[in-house]
Amino acid sequence: MANIFTIPIKTENKFADDNPSIQIEVTEVPDLNNNNEKNSEVINREEIIIKIVGQDNSTGQQTSIMPPNAESSITSTATFFERNAESNYLDADDGDGDVDQTKSSTNCNGVRLRGHQQMDNDGHNQIHQPNQLMMVSKKLVEKAGTMEHAMMSILHNAWNLRHFHHLPQWLQDNDFLLFGHRPPLASFTACFWSIFRLHTETMNIWTHGLGCICFVFLSIYLFVASAYATIPMIDKIMLGIFLFTAILCLAFSTCYHTLACHSHQVLVLVCKLDYCGISLLIAGSIVPCLYYAFYCSLYSQISYTIMTIFLCAASVTVSFSAKFSEPQYRPLRAAVFFSYAFFSFIPAVHWFLVHSDDETFYHSSFRTAVICLTAMAILYIIGAVVYALRIPERFCPGKFDFYFHSHQLFHIFVILAAICHLRGITSMADFRLFVQQSTCQL
Repeated sequence: MANIFTIPIKTENKFADDNPSIQIEVTEVPDLNNNNEKNSEVINREEIIIKIVGQDNSTGQQTSIMPPNAESSITSTATFFERNAESNYLDADDGDGDVDQTKSSTNCNGVRLRGHQQMDNDGHNQIHQPNQLMMVSKKLVEKAGTMEHAMMSILHNAWNLRHFHHLPQWLQDNDFLLFGHRPPLASFTACFWSIFRLHTETMNIWTHGLGCICFVFLSIYLFVASAYATIPMIDKIMLGIFLFTAILCLAFSTCYHTLACHSHQVLVLVCKLDYCGISLLIAGSIVPCLYYAFYCSLYSQISYTIMTIFLCAASVTVSFSAKFSEPQYRPLRAAVFFSYAFFSFIPAVHWFLVHSDDETFYHSSFRTAVICLTAMAILYIIGAVVYALRIPERFCPGKFDFYFHSHQLFHIFVILAAICHLRGITSMADFRLFVQQSTCQL
């Protein structure tokens, strides 16, 4: 007959909508394999089967809340030890020099482990040697530790997608995405493995994650295998500033979307890093443009660069404000970064007014640069508007939970804009390095 014990899971966030519990089923069955000469008593075995169950919100019934195929694997590893409940022996010396095994009324309840058949073969007197008892005790402790480890592993990895209203408040960001949210995951490992499951953040993670990897390989190609491998160090630094800040921004974004569900403290930290990465990318995009646009005007180049660095520092400072990362400040976040990026139009207008009549403006390399940088600006503006207004999920709540919601589209616009920007600054570099030959004479 099986005894079933139910232990509620007391945790603040995990499985909050499932009323979860650990269900332990203990079944005592005869061990028919224990038929040795020295110990002919019946050995009863207690098999322990552990399940994690929760309430199905649609039916109100208790159901397993583990991932597919997890229950059988956990069941097999949850049969941890066997208890000899009937072997009652006492070692006695009858005077002939031999130690005999005699039945005693004393309830000994000797303990053995599954698979340790040699202990049974050696007999009860061998089990009760001090070293054997120490080994048995140690093994039981190890098995108990294994059970605890297995249970914690289940708790960390057994999770289902959540409805927006079943999330804790700190994890509620976009109320137009109704279903498909990750619950709080208390393990960094569980957060990492969640990138291979489909949820509201999956495409956010992969768009910028793959973009980051692409920019890493693109950087290696530019500075190792292309014509830019032999350019002066200052020019490598200028191109490297943009590439490095782009990689950093995409990496921080990937980290944010991967770990945001870990805990409120981790969410705040990675959110700050995400905004910091955006600020650095804006500065890293402007500085190379200033260098090549005002190549022959050192005063303008330095002045605008200092202002850019100052605005970047101010933006990073604001980004690390705890209030700034809260969902209700989404429009303010978009406005801050939009204003910061809009600053780049001031030196652009300045350059246009100064060079609109000279040959620099009409050269094909600079025309290409102007077209690419204009496309970059348009893409960033569209992405910011889509992100701030939460288009298209605003018009069809619940229809874009997994694919093509505003944040995913914003990520795509960022990647496209970064590619356009790279093409633009390399076109400017081509003109200064290969047409002007690093001089101010055409």
